[in-house]
Amino acid sequence: MSGYDGFLYSIGFLVAWLVALLLVAELMRNSGRYTMGDVLAFRMRQAPVRTAASVSTIVVSIFYLLAQMVGAGSLVALLLGITPGQTFLGMSAETAKIVTIVLIGALMITYVVIGGMKGTTYVQIVKAFLLMVGAIVMALLVAVAYKFNLSTLLGDAAAKSGKGAAFLDPGLRYGKDIIGNPTATTISKLDLLSLGAALVLGTAGLPHILVRFYTVPNSRIARRSVVWAIGIIGLFYLLTLALGFGAAALVGSANILKQDPGANIAAPALAQKLGERYLGGATGGAVLLALISAVAFATILAVVAGLTLASSSSVAHDLYANVVRRGQTNERDEVTVARYAAFGIGAVAIVLGIFARGLNVAFLVAVAFAIAASANLPAILFSLFWKRFNTRGAVWGIYGGLISAVLVVLLSPVVWGGASKSLPAAKLTAAQAKECGVAATSTQVNNPTALFSCTTSAPIPFSNPGLISIPLGFAFAAIGALTARERDDEKYAELEVRSLTGAGAH
Repeated sequence: MSGYDGFLYSIGFLVAWLVALLLVAELMRNSGRYTMGDVLAFRMRQAPVRTAASVSTIVVSIFYLLAQMVGAGSLVALLLGITPGQTFLGMSAETAKIVTIVLIGALMITYVVIGGMKGTTYVQIVKAFLLMVGAIVMALLVAVAYKFNLSTLLGDAAAKSGKGAAFLDPGLRYGKDIIGNPTATTISKLDLLSLGAALVLGTAGLPHILVRFYTVPNSRIARRSVVWAIGIIGLFYLLTLALGFGAAALVGSANILKQDPGANIAAPALAQKLGERYLGGATGGAVLLALISAVAFATILAVVAGLTLASSSSVAHDLYANVVRRGQTNERDEVTVARYAAFGIGAVAIVLGIFARGLNVAFLVAVAFAIAASANLPAILFSLFWKRFNTRGAVWGIYGGLISAVLVVLLSPVVWGGASKSLPAAKLTAAQAKECGVAATSTQVNNPTALFSCTTSAPIPFSNPGLISIPLGFAFAAIGALTARERDDEKYAELEVRSLTGAGAH
């Protein structure tokens, strides 16, 4: 949908793994045992730091889970033929999508509770294999459709996008040069920087990534795991060039938006179109659509499992075991609490996912990355590398980054989609205009998929909070540490040796 600018997501997610490899993977594996809170609380007061770490883990996980619930809902809607303006089993399209999100979300959370970490690990292994096979097959079919001529593919994608040559140039969505409006131009370019900062720094603070480092036997394998991940992810994101432009060329932007305003069904729709062309008409299209949808479900399930485990483990290990029970508990009790927490966190994600069902999945993931980079990363890096860091710094950094990130999102065009001087009106489709209750030529709307209002302008113009909240997270952490007298050089020296050498690690 965004042409060249859409590929920025792929680049950002890939580069982020280098940050995780160089700054986090080995050190976190050596320093902790179960959760991020183990590392932060090693040389600080247990209760406040573990509470803050747990709250941050839950909030980041819920925002990331939103994307999975929305994606699952869009996928099932495509499979069942639930289209806007039509009924399904006596329900309107929107009601059917809500029911879908609830049922799929409940199914996935139940699986996580039953499967545990071992089940989650196997799902992630199978998912990675299926995802790569599916992406390679679809990319090859797109290449065959255009006789391996990338230029023809790009030209056709631009022609059918409705954007013309601008589809292949930077600035279609981010960093726009808006003639006659220098304020809007500047804000658009800053929004691009905000997105980039969130994508590059977010991975190293994501709870379900951090907890994965504790499931390997030693730091050497932790490093090797990340290197393998970078290679696989790099190949996959190169394939998204063929998938994204292939969907734009063969399916068409208008058809994608007609089925799903959030444009989350581009890849499955492309699979259906390729199946119809190369596997025998409608039946072939249905078969390939089913296969790619199965891959997408496996991917969603794997991420849901990882996020739910990370957040519920933090509740059980950090909050329950070390704050409420002050270490006077056993692992069986922690597992029981984690299961209850998984149901609770999953229920919250399902409810919020219903409200966010019109948003784009990649965008929601980027917001989760920004929150992780704002709340978790400053505390992690300062704890590992700054001798002066202390309890107040960790607590201020986590809560300061977390609150500022969520607050910026609540005041952004994600929630309030009205046009303003800094955010000019968007071109609306008939469905979007109808949803907002305005004319298709309206000058009131900037973001037709805004959560609360399409016509009320946002106080903060950035769609991603990273540019504001990440510096604030680091600033709060630094100010908190410098204004407190607490300091334990011996504990820091022990943590430094442990993180760098692995001495004393489990």
